[in-house]
Amino acid sequence: MGLLEGKAAVITGSSRGIGKAVASAFAAHGAGLVIHGTNEASLLALKESLTTEGDMLGLDIRCEYVAGDIGDIETSRRLAEKCMSSFGRLDILVNNAGINTRTKFLDIEPEEWDKVIRTNLTGTFYMCKAAAPFMIERHSGSIINISSSAGKTPHPNASVCYGASKGGVDALTRKLAYDLAPSGIRVNSVCPGPVETDMSLQWTEDYRAKILGGIPLGRLGTPEDIADLVVFLASDLAGFITGESININGGKYMN
Repeated sequence: MGLLEGKAAVITGSSRGIGKAVASAFAAHGAGLVIHGTNEASLLALKESLTTEGDMLGLDIRCEYVAGDIGDIETSRRLAEKCMSSFGRLDILVNNAGINTRTKFLDIEPEEWDKVIRTNLTGTFYMCKAAAPFMIERHSGSIINISSSAGKTPHPNASVCYGASKGGVDALTRKLAYDLAPSGIRVNSVCPGPVETDMSLQWTEDYRAKILGGIPLGRLGTPEDIADLVVFLASDLAGFITGESININGGKYMN
């Protein structure tokens, strides 16, 4: 029996990278899923892949999807409503949708700042606001916000907009954890360091070597590393953990 058997989850930004790994791990642990992204074709492909993977493992994978801009509050409402109409419950929310930019501080235009904050921070707020009432009704739930070590310490490969948005996600996490604790809802954030994703494939060899040289465990993280932590936080095994922003970076940043 999986750690998430009988639970229903919404995972934003789940068509690739960390979100895709979280969706696969959740499915393997028995959760019903509502996945999200901006590209409907990618979401349909992931749904079919998860279903095929489930058939091979003898699992009955139930997966629905909603495409849309997470910075639009209507997308958040549609995701929460899809989960309720499909599964009759919403137990877990993973806020993974996000974007990064690398523009130098003095070159950032207001439009770039607004887009990053709207996607990474405002979109997380919208999704929490849409999901929380259903969790409050059941007096249980787990919200996991995917943040970044860039929200805690300056990062050479991320703009000030990105760091500010992720620092905001961590602050939002703590306040929601405090406010929602009486309703039995836990809220935590996960702060990855360098991870092997499509983005890391664009690095030069010199930059990759520099990054690896600063990681005590001597390797980049994988999306599956992050997914394992998210499964734990979503499960009853983490029933006494809330309000935490947990580092997962091979020791590159410790606090």
